[in-house]
Amino acid sequence: MTSEPETDRATVEVVEYTDPLCPWSWGAEPVLRGLREAFAGRVRWRRVFCILFDHDDDPAPDAAAETTWYARYIEDIARHTQAPRAVKLGRVAASSWPASLVAKAAEPQGAEVAEQVLRRLRESVFVLGEPADTRALALSAVHGVPGLDLERLAADANSAAVLDRVRADHAEARRPVREVLSVRNDGSSPHPGAAKETPDGGRRYALPTLLVRSAAGVRAVPGWRSYDTYASAIGSQAGLPATAPVRLDPADALARYRSLTEPERRLLTRGAWPPADAVRVDTAGGPLWLHPEEARTHPAVGRGAPAAP
Repeated sequence: MTSEPETDRATVEVVEYTDPLCPWSWGAEPVLRGLREAFAGRVRWRRVFCILFDHDDDPAPDAAAETTWYARYIEDIARHTQAPRAVKLGRVAASSWPASLVAKAAEPQGAEVAEQVLRRLRESVFVLGEPADTRALALSAVHGVPGLDLERLAADANSAAVLDRVRADHAEARRPVREVLSVRNDGSSPHPGAAKETPDGGRRYALPTLLVRSAAGVRAVPGWRSYDTYASAIGSQAGLPATAPVRLDPADALARYRSLTEPERRLLTRGAWPPADAVRVDTAGGPLWLHPEEARTHPAVGRGAPAAP
């Protein structure tokens, strides 16, 4: 079986292995947002922060060349995912720890706040081009998130309790179930999600990976997949019908999510786009659409990134 912690037999748990600074996880946001909404109240969703950029990673001998290479890597991924990407990437992230600590520290403030905090951290890389790879940058990126107690967040992100939780995530992500150790590439995805080797010779989950745990057992869905593939896996494992994404009217969707990419608005909305008061932020990979209230505090607008109502 698996070394993962046991779950109450009456509970269906979906575990999302992710990282705030991961380009494949960013590209999967439309589908994962849709799944979280479609299965809300019927499954328990838990995020595990894998730490893609770790402390023991060897520094690049040529930081500028590494940044150029990684920007092309993100561009290649965006060709598949259609996700926004920054006009210019300032650098490759030095560490995922600060963003992961801030994202984990936001969870006790409620699901809505935690979602918006994580979203802002992702956008630091893929919209702004400046990864939130220090504590100061991570806290700055989330300033103005509605309902967020920033002082509490800063204190919690610096606490031993949150550090222990992220360390536990780091360890859990490095105990992949057997099914993901060897994943055959059947051509259905450019990122099929076989477990990745770690510098110490171990393995970790590829990002993103979903693990669906129920009384029937555990099922892994690794890599970048379609909405229907994920929904079918969750539904069959949980004994639930595969549920179509919840599509909202454009204005309601933008109020609900605060920030929408083109793939997200195509999957999660219905009707004429954009809403009259939507704020557009242009990126090298297409626009990001912001709710006007979100635009007032969003760093992409505050720093003068291209934006137009």
